[in-house]
Amino acid sequence: MNNVLVEKKGHIAILTINHPPANAWDWATMESFEEAVDAVENYADVRVVVITGSGDKCFSAGFDVKDAANASKTSPKGRELWTRIDRFPKPVIAAINGYAMGGGLELALACQFRIMADGPNVFAGLTELNLGIIPGWGGTQRLTQVVGKARALDMMLFSKTVNAQEALEIGLVNQLCAPETLMDEALAFADRLAQRPPIAVSCVLKAVAAGTYEGQQRGLEVETQGAKVVGASEDRKEGFSAFVEKRKPVFQGK
Repeated sequence: MNNVLVEKKGHIAILTINHPPANAWDWATMESFEEAVDAVENYADVRVVVITGSGDKCFSAGFDVKDAANASKTSPKGRELWTRIDRFPKPVIAAINGYAMGGGLELALACQFRIMADGPNVFAGLTELNLGIIPGWGGTQRLTQVVGKARALDMMLFSKTVNAQEALEIGLVNQLCAPETLMDEALAFADRLAQRPPIAVSCVLKAVAAGTYEGQQRGLEVETQGAKVVGASEDRKEGFSAFVEKRKPVFQGK
């Protein structure tokens, strides 16, 4: 998995897109990413995932045009994997360290949270129409959900990019931080998430995803199922005991 590095820090897994200079997506990088996602989903002790790019210039610049010969399989795999991240049973944080363009921004949009470095050369956009194509890895839907229809259409149809401050103002990212503290702040955010009850977190993510993809009625059904699961969990007992005893709960994911 040389094109995607995997590191574990306690209950947090860090996936680093490592395909310089632009961390673009060719078939080999896509294969590495799928292997990494498989691994962190199966790690029982991993509660939160952080995705970032190597270096300090690019989170990801999207599809690697140098690998156009593999576009017929890379693009469908991108759509599949980005949807998998959007529906992942563990929270996923995009630590956007540089340019997030095209498929790179589409991946960030699929993550549940986005933290961006507030640097002069950090921009995000879906600029595919400049090439006569469209965002094809979920961007038309997820950008619209995140920033609203009018703003999303303005960004996509005119291939507009936004800087870090603009990204925060329109709700594209959750928070900004200095470039040199990006990973520290992303890991601190991830650690707070990792301290939440893992079973309950997963149930919330599944219910929200079901509502998004399958409609509100299905979302309510999955919510009901989740309520039954957490009701029988050890974490529920710990949460109630900690409340009564006026202490901080320690959730074990059981």
